[in-house]
Amino acid sequence: MIRTPDGPDPAPTPSPDPPASSDHPASSDHPALPGELRWRRPGGADQARVLAVLDDWWGALGGEAGSRQRALLLPRLFFQHFADTSLLGEATDGRLTAFLIGFRSAAQPDAAYIHFVGVDPALRRRGVAAGLYRWFFAQAAAGGARRVDAITSPGNATSVAFHTAIGFRIIPGRRTVDGVDVQVDYDGPGLHRIAFTRPLTPADTARASES
Repeated sequence: MIRTPDGPDPAPTPSPDPPASSDHPASSDHPALPGELRWRRPGGADQARVLAVLDDWWGALGGEAGSRQRALLLPRLFFQHFADTSLLGEATDGRLTAFLIGFRSAAQPDAAYIHFVGVDPALRRRGVAAGLYRWFFAQAAAGGARRVDAITSPGNATSVAFHTAIGFRIIPGRRTVDGVDVQVDYDGPGLHRIAFTRPLTPADTARASES
């Protein structure tokens, strides 16, 4: 700490919410992303926008408890500190249409992690979710990662089918639900999860060079 004749200088106060930047390393012409949407990195102020659509996009799955769980998965820190590996999609009128929150692992430099992804139901089955994942694969590969990990909840057959179709494999677990391996108590007592991993390939790295 710098000292002055009157004592130590006060510590600078960081800006709580650095502005979202449109200068994202993957622009709207990235080959994996639908061009009709505008893509940018998130900022702290975007957390409220994302939380506001979760119940609608998830069809109020799980009722009030499910709503709380989803909200708790997206504290503001993800929008403040992992913006460079996360992405928001907006319609031409500014309406939020899709998001991906992901990050590179600090403890495992060869790994990246997709934490939460959402797509407006009106845009599903149009390649938006797959585009977000492939965009993330490209960024992770360009940053030196060699694999991407993700999880989903037991019984979510749609999520399991999506992840396996895009190249993830299910990590063996001690229990099965509907014939799928589950990691018991993965996120706490009774919070079982299906865990996925996917190696990054030369094709993923090539896509990064096109962005």
